[in-house]
Amino acid sequence: MIDATVDTFEGLTGEGHVLVDIWGPQCQPCLALMPAVEALAGSYGDRVRFVKVEAPENRKICRDLRVAGLPAYLTMRDGVEVERLTSNTTTPEQIEEAIVRLPNGAPAVGPPIPEHLRG
Repeated sequence: MIDATVDTFEGLTGEGHVLVDIWGPQCQPCLALMPAVEALAGSYGDRVRFVKVEAPENRKICRDLRVAGLPAYLTMRDGVEVERLTSNTTTPEQIEEAIVRLPNGAPAVGPPIPEHLRG
């Protein structure tokens, strides 16, 4: 997973297939899902770029993307948002399904998400 800033976000998300994980250090659902998202990066990272945005440090990105709540997971294709998951009840399975809906997102090549990390 790649940490993005205001200066690097466009370059990281402007080309190809991307999952953007917008999170905050005080967001418990964000922290709870982080290991599962990292596992997904291991499974799909050869075809989908995984980008993390720490919301409090990158308010401009959140404003530009109109992110109103955390956690937020956006799938993007060539810089254009394809799908958005924003809920404190988002599950690892929902995130994986959004990745799979991106062209070239499936099938996974790595190990499945461990059972204890599933929602």
